[in-house]
Amino acid sequence: MTDYTPVSTPPTLEAHERPGMVTAIAIMTIVSGAMNIMYALGITAAIVLGTIGLGIICAPITILPGILAIFEIIYGVNLLSVPPKPTQPSQVIAILEICCIISLNIIPMVVGILALVFYGDPKVKEYFARINTRLI
Repeated sequence: MTDYTPVSTPPTLEAHERPGMVTAIAIMTIVSGAMNIMYALGITAAIVLGTIGLGIICAPITILPGILAIFEIIYGVNLLSVPPKPTQPSQVIAILEICCIISLNIIPMVVGILALVFYGDPKVKEYFARINTRLI
C-alpha cells in the first residue's frame, strides 16, 4: 500500500472576494487623486496670484494633475464598489501618474509605479477577469 499525499493547489479567491492588492490600488488611486487636486489648486493659486503672465506660461504644469485627479477618483471608487463593476486595469492612469514627475509631484509617480506592479500579480489578473466576465 502506498501512502498518497494530495498535491496542494494554490488557494483561489471566493467569488465575492476582492484581493488586497486591488483594494490597495483603489485606495492609493483615490488618495493620489485628492493629492493631485490639492497640488493643482495650490500651484495654480500660487502662480496666478503671483503674476498673471507666469500663470499662463505654467498652466500646462497644473493641467495634468488637475484633470488626472478626476479620473483617479472615479476609477478608485469604481474599484471599491460593491458589487464590483466591470472594470479593466487602468494602465493609462498609472502611466499618467508617473508622468506627474514633470510637475515635481512625487506621490502620484509612486502610486503609478505600484499600480503597474500590482496589475501584474496573478490574483489581480484573475480578479479583473472574473469581474469582467460577470462571474461574481
